[in-house]
Amino acid sequence: MQVLMQLFFLSLCACCFLCLYRIGRGPSAPDRTVAIDILGIVVTGFCGLLGLATGQDFYLTVALAWALLSFIGTIALAKFLEGRSFDE
Repeated sequence: MQVLMQLFFLSLCACCFLCLYRIGRGPSAPDRTVAIDILGIVVTGFCGLLGLATGQDFYLTVALAWALLSFIGTIALAKFLEGRSFDE
């Protein structure tokens, strides 16, 4: 089980670095927005795995809050890139 957790952590680290590369070198703003959203999902995965590894439910609460904030931020950024105001 320990080897499987380490494999998951390594794969999430690789995904994190790939998302950071896309954020830095993305050809357009929508590509960067998608990479930021995926990075939020990866951070949520990190928190979930930490919760499983340590047995503390605090990490799962952080993962839930991070997922909600990431979703709201992505929606706001998408509306901004589309040129509409936030109250439409």
